[in-house]
Amino acid sequence: MAKDLFSALKVYLTKVTDGERSPKEIVSEVSTWVRESGESVKSKIEEEVEKSVSKMGFVKREEVDRLKSELDHLRTVISSEEEKIVKKVRSKSATAKKTAKKAVKKVVKK
Repeated sequence: MAKDLFSALKVYLTKVTDGERSPKEIVSEVSTWVRESGESVKSKIEEEVEKSVSKMGFVKREEVDRLKSELDHLRTVISSEEEKIVKKVRSKSATAKKTAKKAVKKVVKK
């Protein structure tokens, strides 16, 4: 990277010396080059960190948040299903009690 920087600076210096470019243009080009290089380095660092973290078995916060959200949804679904089952059981229980009372009354009448 140091060689790239020095060779780029030599090219820019030659262009200024030869009158091909103004110092202002060179400063603008160097500024753009530095920004792009910084973004490239940042991207490479992020990739390496991702690889290392993944190898270590860590997970990203987004993944944990997504799983929490999914878990909350599943709990809600299970809770509503439990309520439906309880209502059915209570309904069947009430019907069974009524049927049993009728059967007892029939037996008692005989």
